[in-house]
Amino acid sequence: DLHSFPTRRSSDLNRFVGLGNPGRGYARTRHNFGFLLADWLVRAWNTQPGSFCEPRRAKNAEVWDVTEEYGARRWLLVKPQTFMNLSGQAVGELSRKNGISPDRVLVLHDELDLSFGTIRLKFSGGLAGHNGLKSVAAHLGTQDFVRLRLGIGRPDDGTPMADYVLRGFTPEEWSRMDGLLEMAGEAVLDFCREGRDAAMARLHSR
Repeated sequence: DLHSFPTRRSSDLNRFVGLGNPGRGYARTRHNFGFLLADWLVRAWNTQPGSFCEPRRAKNAEVWDVTEEYGARRWLLVKPQTFMNLSGQAVGELSRKNGISPDRVLVLHDELDLSFGTIRLKFSGGLAGHNGLKSVAAHLGTQDFVRLRLGIGRPDDGTPMADYVLRGFTPEEWSRMDGLLEMAGEAVLDFCREGRDAAMARLHSR
């Protein structure tokens, strides 16, 4: 019985934002790690009993309405379809429209300052020069949002950072991708079900 589950107010919604660049040419690049994780989450929610993941129409973004346990928990999953530097436009607009406070926004993004394979949760703090995060912070009006940092490491061959993040993953890196997306996806699901602190403790203990 769907009516046996509590109704959530708009202000109780969480918002998950995968950062990346639209278009097939960017699909497997390091800068699209956030998009890859967003796609993993869509597949997970579409196959999990009691979960529903329905696309909705939105300007400049792909958006899914997600519920678990037949509506007991609700959130939005977003892939901005502007390029990385303008990601915050859709984030700010949808957050205001749906009454979602910045501290309930979780941004999924690639992270140069973590080695490939390292995944960490973080709340607030610096933006590490990441243009997608800068745009999100500008449109939310604060840096006080949660980030799931997906390590890509730094180049060891002198490649400029702007070129490096737009390179594809190496075959060795790609061979590990399924396991990393599962680990990161489970951290997002823990965040949904148990909250930020519990998800952070579990992820960082691995």
